[in-house]
Amino acid sequence: MKKVSLSIIILMFSLFSLLPSGATARDTPTGVGGFILGSDVTDYPNIEYSNFLKEVVIYDWNGFDKGIISYGICDSPGEIVKIKLKYKDPSKKFFKTLLKKYKDKYGKPDTWKGDSFGILRIWKWKFTTAGGESIHLVLQHNTKNPNENTGNMVKLYCPDQIVKEQKCFTKQCSSQMNQLDKTKNKTVPKLDWNYLIPQT
Repeated sequence: MKKVSLSIIILMFSLFSLLPSGATARDTPTGVGGFILGSDVTDYPNIEYSNFLKEVVIYDWNGFDKGIISYGICDSPGEIVKIKLKYKDPSKKFFKTLLKKYKDKYGKPDTWKGDSFGILRIWKWKFTTAGGESIHLVLQHNTKNPNENTGNMVKLYCPDQIVKEQKCFTKQCSSQMNQLDKTKNKTVPKLDWNYLIPQT
């Protein structure tokens, strides 16, 4: 009985050793929707290459840990429309000092957008330039909200100009799409499961 059991075990082991391992048994997906991982984005001429704003990331910037500078690409190319900077000091004590300095310089905030638990504190000021453009200033302190940057952050942006950039970009995209519709290859990929599901 023991000899039979041992023979069966040896036979089963031999059969399993001939099977491919889990990593190689399945094909690895490399693309979906006509896009292939590792290919150059310029291989797809019918897509837009940017959003209505471009961003520059900065690090270790004179009292700030990091930040993002957003600028226009359509209505006013190169014009900075949003500045978002994170202070090096993430403490609540530093936030209280900042808030006092902000209030001394710009007066009482127009809006409070924090939560009742004190995890996220957001104060917002709204201004209007001599030319009638809106400018918003936000001071934020976040202790542990996963949807926001932790620490202390300042945001300064021009909402009107951001809207202009978005409208300009949308109009530009519509115009380009109309041109593509007239000139693009009539060979449209068949929208079957091979196209809609990731393929090898």
